This record gives sequence, structure tokens and C-alpha cells, in this order.
Amino acid sequence: MNIADLRKSYEKAELSEQASHAQPLKQFEQWFHEALKSEVPEPNAMTVATVSSDLRPSTRVVLIKDFDERGIVWYTNYASRKGQELGGNPYAALQFHWVELERVVRIEGRVEKVSDAESDAYFQSRPLDSRIGAWASPQSQVIDSRTVLVTNAAKYGAQFMLQPPRPPHWGGYRLVPDRWEFWQGRKSRLHDRLRYRFDAGEWIRERLAP
Repeated sequence: MNIADLRKSYEKAELSEQASHAQPLKQFEQWFHEALKSEVPEPNAMTVATVSSDLRPSTRVVLIKDFDERGIVWYTNYASRKGQELGGNPYAALQFHWVELERVVRIEGRVEKVSDAESDAYFQSRPLDSRIGAWASPQSQVIDSRTVLVTNAAKYGAQFMLQPPRPPHWGGYRLVPDRWEFWQGRKSRLHDRLRYRFDAGEWIRERLAP
């Protein structure tokens, strides 16, 4: 098989200025709900891109946990690589790829921590093993073997029983968007790309060449 010969014609839908929302959050809400309704695999999975102090970019896949007019929220270990990079450079990019719908959403903006109350509320809603796992995993650190994780989980499970508190190193981030892009695959690689950028207190919608 020649990888260079792998091709697909995108013909499922279109994205026009007339049919899209003037506000990017409304457009995202529509597409996200359509992804849920279509039962695509993990519609809530998104790639988070950050940049380190030495300007090396890195990406990872996380799960969106909330979105509203304030921004896009996910939860993680603040001491992880992404947490450390956001501590030095509080800007990030997100990407959703709903392959079956031939759609991509890209979002850029500044990242801030959510409030302690929001992090506490979400943490308590998680399954018990996930709450213990937040204590057990020194995320992004080198460990000798998986035994370290299993041992830590047993230790914190015995310590906290059914009521593990939220670790001080764990909580939510919110990306406050200043740019959105909605990509709809089209035939002949003439894809639809609508970008929204925030300028002078309002959202400007523009079509980009594919």
C-alpha cells in the first residue's frame, strides 16, 4: 500500500455564510449536538496544543467537560506537561475532528484556571476510581513501572476510602476563545472554512481559502 495514494472525497455537507450562525459559540453548539446525535466515536474528545518556554509545541487528547459564553473547559493535573507549559505561556489551541461528519473545529485563545468551586464540583461528580487515580498518577513524570500506579492507587484508596478530596494539583482549565475556525470537507479539496475572530468587541466572520 502506498500511503501517498490514500484519498477520500468529502461530500457529506457544506458550510455557507448564510446557513452558519453569526456567533461562533452557537455554531459550535450546533455542530457539537449534531456530533452527539450522529453517535460519532468520542465526540467530546479534543486535541490541546501548548507551547513550552523553549518554543517546542506539544499536543495531547483530552475530553471537553463544559462550554458556554466564558469558554471551553477541561480538567487535568496542573503539574503535568501541559500544566507546566500553560503556566509559562497561557495560550493554547484546541481541535475537534469529527471524521464521520467530515468536520473540524479549531479554537484558539488564552487559558485560565476555573474556580476552586467549579473544580470541586466536577471532581465530586467523577467515579471513585477516577478520583483515586487523580491522586495516584504523578502525570507526565517518569515512573519505574505500572506497579507505581497500582501501589499508589491502593495507598490512596485505603487512606481516603469513599471520600477522596480533590488534590491541590488537580483542577480545570478554561480556554477563552479569540479565534474559531469551522472546517467542512468538500469535493475536489475545495473545502469550506469559516473563521471567526474577535475584534473591537465583536466577532468577525471570514471565509478562508482551503
